[in-house]
Amino acid sequence: MTVVDPDEHTVRELEDELDTVEDVEELNAVLEAERAGKDRKTAQEAIRKRIDVLDGDESEGLEGDTETEGEYEDTEETVGEEAEAGDEAIDADVDEEDADEDEAEPEEEDDGLSHPTADKRHVRALEDGHYEDMWVFCETQGGELLDVSKEMLGKARELMDDYAEDYEEENVVAFLMGDDCEGLAEEAVAYGADVAVYHDDDRLERFLHTPYTEVSSHMARGEGTTESTDWREYDKPRYVLFPATNNGRDLSAQVQAELDSGLASDCSDLYIEATEISNPVKTGEPGVKKTFERVLHMKRPDFSGFEYSTILCLDNPGREFHPQGCSVIPGSFEPMEPDYDREGLVVEHDMELDEEWFDVEITEHDRLDAGVDLTGHEVVVCLGRGIADDPTLGMELGLDLADAFEDAALGITRGIVTSSYQFEGHVEQYSKEERQIGETGQVVAPDLYVAAGVSGAVQHKVGMDESDVVVAINTDPDARIRDFSDYFVEGDLFDVLPRLTDALESGELDVEAVADGGEHR
Repeated sequence: MTVVDPDEHTVRELEDELDTVEDVEELNAVLEAERAGKDRKTAQEAIRKRIDVLDGDESEGLEGDTETEGEYEDTEETVGEEAEAGDEAIDADVDEEDADEDEAEPEEEDDGLSHPTADKRHVRALEDGHYEDMWVFCETQGGELLDVSKEMLGKARELMDDYAEDYEEENVVAFLMGDDCEGLAEEAVAYGADVAVYHDDDRLERFLHTPYTEVSSHMARGEGTTESTDWREYDKPRYVLFPATNNGRDLSAQVQAELDSGLASDCSDLYIEATEISNPVKTGEPGVKKTFERVLHMKRPDFSGFEYSTILCLDNPGREFHPQGCSVIPGSFEPMEPDYDREGLVVEHDMELDEEWFDVEITEHDRLDAGVDLTGHEVVVCLGRGIADDPTLGMELGLDLADAFEDAALGITRGIVTSSYQFEGHVEQYSKEERQIGETGQVVAPDLYVAAGVSGAVQHKVGMDESDVVVAINTDPDARIRDFSDYFVEGDLFDVLPRLTDALESGELDVEAVADGGEHR
């Protein structure tokens, strides 16, 4: 009869119990009991590992773990023991002279930040970590909040209001940095934040990779003076949102790595709900289902552009993946109307910035034109390669249609940007990359999207798929864009666009060959 009955424990609980057993014979008895009972492969591997530890031959036991590698994750203590065993094996192969030199060198103190991943195992994260709030990185430019920052604050406000109904109240926390940015922190409160944490330093006027990463991580971990951290009582944020801009993509990956968590990039929808999982990597035991509460579901278009994937950042047994983080495609959400009387806490963050972080200094710079922002319009008219027969006329017809609406903008596909079309007169300015819509261009979500002469490549679909109503005009009835259009007009844009423009201006629409393609969308 064994002291430890494996049938009474999950694999994770069994591992903790095995740590208290010091007798190999007793462990062998536990192993036999497991084989005769639940016969779990992960449990048997855990027992063998403990036997190897007591036999002083753990490194040999690890070589036999490849069959179940990835089904469970070791604790920090186990990883430390493996490292020591590995060091002993290496020392046995060095000559006496090298060994003497090694003994003379002081052993470096473990700072707790190492991440041994040679055998695909991870250090356990915070033990019983405490997580709260949804953090939003508010990117700034030229002393103003970017529109995407306001959009994310509005979505975060919506999510955390619903969260309060399902669980309890937690805050929306804006975090930002820059030169003289206290006013922007106050503006973040007006756009939905409960707390706005800012770091003011004239050297942070423009985005710099290292200092922005260090400051953001320092904020998220709650480090700093009491005055700048006494408003919170948790280890890390529960959720964190970044903009999917050039700077936001850079920062999000680095900060999430610093916080020992993961990232879902380029997301276009978010919601929070409980999720039941049976994956043994997540539950710790095959055949067992586990419900994870408060899971942030992060939807993003997949590589095909025609399907969406939902990314979950879930805990592994003995490890916490927090904060659950993602970057958000600009234009995915509507900002809330600002309320400048809204009350919120504005906190100045305190941290010494290392001079080495600013070794590269920007001595001169030119500010580019603001460019063209196609987001925020009720209507977007997009032209594709269908204008090839007469590029100048095609562009003029697209502009005429856009002008016929009260609030519309003209966009183009990458096919026009990379083409060798010759444009005459003022229309040439509309053929530049700044108007490109798609995966490598702008992402728009208007009430109405008119795609004229656009084939519907997957890269383009990513940039306009969130549009409410899509009307496509194409001479090819089998063009791919028909599959995700609400209405499809089979015809030449040089004939159709003038008729649409006339109909809008006269208030009478009489277009033949319009087929409802909603069932394909």
